[in-house]
Amino acid sequence: MISNSTKETSQIARDFIENLNQDDNLVLLQGELGAGKTTFSQAVLEYLKAEGPFTSPTFVVMKDYLVNFKNKKGASFKKVFHIDCYRINENSLEDLCWEDIIADKRNLILLEWPEKIEKALPEKYVKIIFNVLGENRREVEINW
Repeated sequence: MISNSTKETSQIARDFIENLNQDDNLVLLQGELGAGKTTFSQAVLEYLKAEGPFTSPTFVVMKDYLVNFKNKKGASFKKVFHIDCYRINENSLEDLCWEDIIADKRNLILLEWPEKIEKALPEKYVKIIFNVLGENRREVEINW
């Protein structure tokens, strides 16, 4: 998909959330700095009616938000974890209670910079790749 604005990226995020299955609770967000990962995450959080503000977790590594959301496919999420792995590695995940977070299918996990913790990723996830095509133009590739 091609997005020409943050408004279009927000619509892609809403459509994505409505099509998630319960087992698709780990979402990897991959792309260079400024590619749209955080913009996408903010749109997801806004759509799920989480309480903001929604800022990048770059320096705090992880933020969590309470939600009460059920999509049209029946997937239900109670909590969203927005994790930025740019400054960490697999060894740091234990401090975040990673295994507990990914085990609970009621948690939706939005994970930026997944390549930094590749060895700790489970087999099942959805990967979204963001490519910069221009100042406001992005390619958003969703791999189910």
